[in-house]
Amino acid sequence: MAILPRCTFAIISHPDAGKTTMTEKLLWFGGVVREAGMVKSKSGDYAKSDWMELEKQRGISITSSVMSFEYNHRALHLLDTPGHKDFSEDTYRTLTAVESVLMMIDSAKGVEERTIKLMEVCRMRDTPIVTFMNKYDREALDPFQLIDDVEKTLRIQCVPMNWPVGSGVDFRGVYDFAKKSILSFKNARDPFTPTFVDASDLDAPELKEFLGERILNEFKEQMQMAEALMPAFNEQDYLDGLQSPVFFGSALKNFGVKETLDMICQVAPTPRPREAVLAPYTSDADKVTVDPSDNEFTAFIFKIQANMDPKHRDRITFMRVCSGKFTRGDKIFHVRTGKEMRVATPLMFQARDREIVEDAYPGDIIGLHDTGKYQIGDTFSMGKKLIRYTGIPNFAPELFMRVMCKDPMKAKHLEKGLAQLSEEGATQLFIRRTANEKMLGAVGALQFEVVKFRLMDEYGIDATYESVAWQGVRWLKFEDESSKSEFVSNYNTFIMHDREDRVCFAVRTEWDLRLAEEKNPKVKFYKNSDYVD
Repeated sequence: MAILPRCTFAIISHPDAGKTTMTEKLLWFGGVVREAGMVKSKSGDYAKSDWMELEKQRGISITSSVMSFEYNHRALHLLDTPGHKDFSEDTYRTLTAVESVLMMIDSAKGVEERTIKLMEVCRMRDTPIVTFMNKYDREALDPFQLIDDVEKTLRIQCVPMNWPVGSGVDFRGVYDFAKKSILSFKNARDPFTPTFVDASDLDAPELKEFLGERILNEFKEQMQMAEALMPAFNEQDYLDGLQSPVFFGSALKNFGVKETLDMICQVAPTPRPREAVLAPYTSDADKVTVDPSDNEFTAFIFKIQANMDPKHRDRITFMRVCSGKFTRGDKIFHVRTGKEMRVATPLMFQARDREIVEDAYPGDIIGLHDTGKYQIGDTFSMGKKLIRYTGIPNFAPELFMRVMCKDPMKAKHLEKGLAQLSEEGATQLFIRRTANEKMLGAVGALQFEVVKFRLMDEYGIDATYESVAWQGVRWLKFEDESSKSEFVSNYNTFIMHDREDRVCFAVRTEWDLRLAEEKNPKVKFYKNSDYVD
């Protein structure tokens, strides 16, 4: 049996741009779901990627989901990411595991703040991007205005692959440049199969009858401008992250969705080489590039999720394969702990649904049952290579809360719950040794709400939460033991330890941070936990 070329991609967008609806439609084309309906239906059928109870209540994605399916002779791994800014770390880690991205834009609003931030992350690795201008079944901005907005704001060249014919109540479908036809659902037999209307001759009476004279005249004018102004698609520029093929349409009404998925299957890259360092890392000479074609198996963990199945209180680690071949039952080497382990039941997912997989290749995302021994960023290998993949750090949180259990008898349960949730990346857990206090750090307030909800819903823990007026935290690296002892002694009140017992400095104000840096030249202050970077 032939091994299908892998395509591992994520969907990114500003909240409420239609990302979850698009995910649902892609899964419908991939045969994962039988019906493609509303994100929330009256019968309570929620989007397959939104499996957490709080996601169903809020109608938003607050944790990354992994969904695997086959389409057009490719094995696709779709990673649906949280759109909300409070979950930027989870989104960032997910983007380290993909080769390409589908970017959703709300056509009535254009480029929004969260999209700009996510684009910055994509630029770090020159990630190829396909763009979908969504919601053209509603009133939308002029397509030229949208393209101009994307090019100026996100600094990427846009190449339209189709074109909207009208918008809102006048929306008639999308014009396919390659097929020179309009895809319309006006006379389709079902809501997901289009009718193709020949548009090779814009003066044909049949086209005028179908569109109406006003819409046809507007369409002709736009076609003349598009042909004169728009560049041709260049696959290499796309792969280099310089150019983005653009599709206009409606994820809800299924306009342009199949064509977008076809394009992704056609041009999205297969797994690429990745940067890593030999363990233990001592200098830049230890940096290596791992090619997917290497025979030796390597992989890294980018996500951990507990209680996907509340009945069994399970914990699943998501591992991205980077090189070599993994076979069920193989012994793999856990680089951080230096231990070898056998994986008997590797899993593949459609959101919460799972099945055991026999083999995995570069680009595949597989799940491992975890009893608490894995951490985000952990690397696995098979053979002589002891490596660690870089670029998956924790970032300095901006909000902090002190957590205390209301029932002293459940103190150990609180400790376990906070540890598991912090290992997933929902928040970061710090311990103040002097006061034996548990401190949660987060990028946004909604992360605290998720922790509160899950501690009660999944662990039965009722706790009190007190805000702490800190602005951030810095990871510390000391020149020698004497500088470490001196610093810890002088700043004892502001010393915390993260879950890996690394020493951290709590920042009250930027002035305090600058003063500490000036007074302690033998101490380095890091905004993230990845000292290699």
